[in-house]
Amino acid sequence: HVSSGLNVHPDKEHLIYPLGSTVILKSLTDGKQEFLHGHTNNISCISVSKSGLYIASGQANFMGFEAPIIIWDYTQRTIHAELTLHKAKVEALAFSPNDKYLVSLGGQDDGRIFLWDIETKRFMCGSPASANSSGHTFTLQYSNTNDHVFVSAGNETLRVWELNLTNRKITATECQAGKLRRMVKCVEISEEDEFIFCGTTSGDIMKINLNSRHLSSCGPVKSKYSLGVSVLKILKSGDLLLGSGSGTITLCSSTNFKILKKVQVEKGVTSISLSGEDNHFYVGTDAALMYRISYVDFEAELVSSSHTSAVKDVAIPSGTSELFGTCSEQDIKLWHIDNPKELLCITVPNKTCNALDFMANGQSIISAWDDGAIRVFGPESGRLMLIIDNAHKKGVTAIAGTRSCTRIVSGGGDGKMRVWELQKQGHRLLETMTKHKGSVTCIQIKSDDSECVSVSTDGSCIIWDLVRFMSLQMMATNTMCKAVCYHPEEHQIITSGTDRKVAYWDVYEGATIREVEGSQSGPINAMHISQDGKHFVTGGEDKLVKVWDYMEGTVTHVGVAHGVTITSIKMCSNNRTLVSTSADGAVLRWRFPHPSSP
Repeated sequence: HVSSGLNVHPDKEHLIYPLGSTVILKSLTDGKQEFLHGHTNNISCISVSKSGLYIASGQANFMGFEAPIIIWDYTQRTIHAELTLHKAKVEALAFSPNDKYLVSLGGQDDGRIFLWDIETKRFMCGSPASANSSGHTFTLQYSNTNDHVFVSAGNETLRVWELNLTNRKITATECQAGKLRRMVKCVEISEEDEFIFCGTTSGDIMKINLNSRHLSSCGPVKSKYSLGVSVLKILKSGDLLLGSGSGTITLCSSTNFKILKKVQVEKGVTSISLSGEDNHFYVGTDAALMYRISYVDFEAELVSSSHTSAVKDVAIPSGTSELFGTCSEQDIKLWHIDNPKELLCITVPNKTCNALDFMANGQSIISAWDDGAIRVFGPESGRLMLIIDNAHKKGVTAIAGTRSCTRIVSGGGDGKMRVWELQKQGHRLLETMTKHKGSVTCIQIKSDDSECVSVSTDGSCIIWDLVRFMSLQMMATNTMCKAVCYHPEEHQIITSGTDRKVAYWDVYEGATIREVEGSQSGPINAMHISQDGKHFVTGGEDKLVKVWDYMEGTVTHVGVAHGVTITSIKMCSNNRTLVSTSADGAVLRWRFPHPSSP
């Protein structure tokens, strides 16, 4: 969603892009990733200096709070400077051509432009971004040759700014566009600083003479770009590369705007990044997709895909360590574990998938949805095999399949637990079990399918008999329970929730064996236990993946990479890989630190 968020570093070896509050550097040769941590909230804009020595990123923040800008030292991978003056959000950033200055633009609640000295890390001067008579400013672009000239543009405003070093002041001149009324979303300046090209929400391009500051031309006249021009880049040849809100990428002439080549990608284009002299460029869209497109045949090759919103759950099929599934708002995605490429995407429009599980035989994916339905899909075709409508009144919130693959146990926002029998021609409801008062958050079934354990936001943890459909044990806690796991020997369970503790329980007595402090800040949302029962993993609002020794109740390893709350976590059956997901749409793979016991 970050405009011009995808950048190719001038060394042509790394892609740079934001994910939540983290800046990611991804190697173009081997796909390895490095993470830059420093922001406290989602990154709203990012810029890479011409020399490649610096990366600048600005963030959004809550109303009334300052939104910091971080300048990163690219070679050291460290913070060079942290600059805080803008309120609520940083809208755009631009480096001067010789890495002397950084210019920053505040969001709608701030509306100011500031100039910073990169070497001294100090604020130099500032000014309101636009005149009172015009609208908000959205974007910035620095001159290609002059450290003292930059351009700002927005809703009916286009200004050329000049820095007066002796008075430490920036002054603006309005560009004259005649009778044209346009909202500008992106700006590029031609290599020799002759012309300013502006992409507008009306779907056309304004060409302004930088010296005279008057409109030179505007086009195309007839076939405007659907949903506006969102990204604009000027090639060495002088031609223009455009990305539109409808997902078309067009190569056109800068003199008469005639279309030379075009290609269609999925959803609106948010970034186009040129990789220097190479014969291809990179494109990012707001469907969280990255493409590589060659200038020659102008065909889009998908480089990577991801979720566009918070990932709710992750599941790994039992007995295999090759696949895993994730679900977010309207998508279920299947991934290959070693080479994290998307194998399958199942979409149910305008519905949210809350949880998913693989049946033990690997022949179906069962999923819980907020519209109260349970949907069963084929893992290879993605075809809908079965739908159980109105399974729960307030949406299905938790789901698990039995080892025998004949039953599904579901939990709902209404606190009810239901057991469904799968038949050749459909399904039937075997029993409804009511004891929970709050939404069911997690269900685990015993290996012989005779019992299951469920936890709820009301703080209750209940062990159910799946033969006689009654509760065997009820443990009450003073927390909103989020996760539960059976120890492989099935005589103990562990639970976690909003009280930041991990509790060990005896299954037969229903008594607490031990409580350990699981997190310094915020709830523990997810937990999973290794197959040998020696270790378990937790993740939650503290953004840390923690590996625990089960017997000792101590943390052995901590993983730092998530930028926001961890929503779910699972361990592979061979204990080699961990998969964790978070509220910014990230799916992370980890090497499990302990060798698996034979």
